Amino acid sequence: MTGNQFNTLISILYVGYLLTQAPSNMILHHMKRPSLYLSSCMIIWAAITMFMGTYHAALILRFWLGFVEATFFPGAVFLLSRWYKRNELGFRTALLWCGSSVSNACGALVASGILGSLDGALGFTGWRWLFLVEGALTIVIAVFAIWILPDFPSTPSAWLLPEEQMLAQRRMEEEIAARIEDENKLEENSSGLVEALLDWRVWWLGVAFHLMTCSMSFSIFFPTLSATMGYNATISLLLCAPPWILGTATSFVVARHSDATGDRFWHIFGPLLVGVIGFIIAISTMNTAMRYLSLFFMAQSPIAYVIAFTWVMNTFSQSQSKRAAAIALINAMSSTGLISSAYFWPSSWGPSYVNSYLICIFASVVSIAMCWVFRVHLSRCNETAEAEEQVLGLPEGFRYLI
Repeated sequence: MTGNQFNTLISILYVGYLLTQAPSNMILHHMKRPSLYLSSCMIIWAAITMFMGTYHAALILRFWLGFVEATFFPGAVFLLSRWYKRNELGFRTALLWCGSSVSNACGALVASGILGSLDGALGFTGWRWLFLVEGALTIVIAVFAIWILPDFPSTPSAWLLPEEQMLAQRRMEEEIAARIEDENKLEENSSGLVEALLDWRVWWLGVAFHLMTCSMSFSIFFPTLSATMGYNATISLLLCAPPWILGTATSFVVARHSDATGDRFWHIFGPLLVGVIGFIIAISTMNTAMRYLSLFFMAQSPIAYVIAFTWVMNTFSQSQSKRAAAIALINAMSSTGLISSAYFWPSSWGPSYVNSYLICIFASVVSIAMCWVFRVHLSRCNETAEAEEQVLGLPEGFRYLI
């Protein structure tokens, strides 16, 4: 590929994300078998992956791949929010997200092995084997996932006793402290979507997530940044693993502490600040050791995304339909960051990529500022609710996590 072809190939995937996530989650909210829905989508995207070929064919396939793949992350997050309470979600979301972090670490190792050992086998080039092997393995995992993934607590299941299933439902009923949706009320497919669209907080967080995603665009080009240290392709791919392994381990600690303390903002601010330090180090020097150290700092910033997404689920926890829509809309707006940021790393800006890092620093700082404003807003809402309860003599009700 030449010019911006690679960047376009990265960007085109997220067009489908933008268009599909909100309607997909609204469909999922009214399904009894989310396990079947998510697994089927996984099988389809794995099959599409296996047919990757020439540049123009890959461009078309990745466009359609985005529509199918878009269903998974917001759907999986929504499924988690139906099983776990607000103070339990951070760690569980981190466990889900670690799949992405581990793939950043192991994906490079797997690619190195396949490209080196299967190139030319049965007449296929190494990069074709990469798509064939990973697509086939994904289909196998997806078939097993049909029976392994749980459905909603309200869906009859063979792996829970009736008492356990009732307990799971009651836990979530207790979680909706301020108001419980009237189950006898007719809830149209679009009602939660309309509520989310009319809530300014959804749009505010969507922009903040968009900027946060832009600041983390380095993760897509991590092997490229590793290659700027001057090693050969195999060594560069191997060097990608340690930063992501450390980032995965740190995410569990940060998420667990965030759940234990009930704090969200400072656990978002910290990882983003560490990432900014990594960008500054990378801008400041071309020294091999220091640039590799900067990659370790950068790999910490995606932890902020995990905590921020948990914050979304906490904030919109009072209505299941609105929560499903809010998760999907915010994640869709977040995905637009990947459409644009794919062009933040042109080869002409390498090997220092100073301009790219400056854009990431700007996006991080503005995202932190927007999260701070959101924190102040929720804090004021909590103060207002507390004052009303004191005046009316009511027991303590719902409080936003800040």
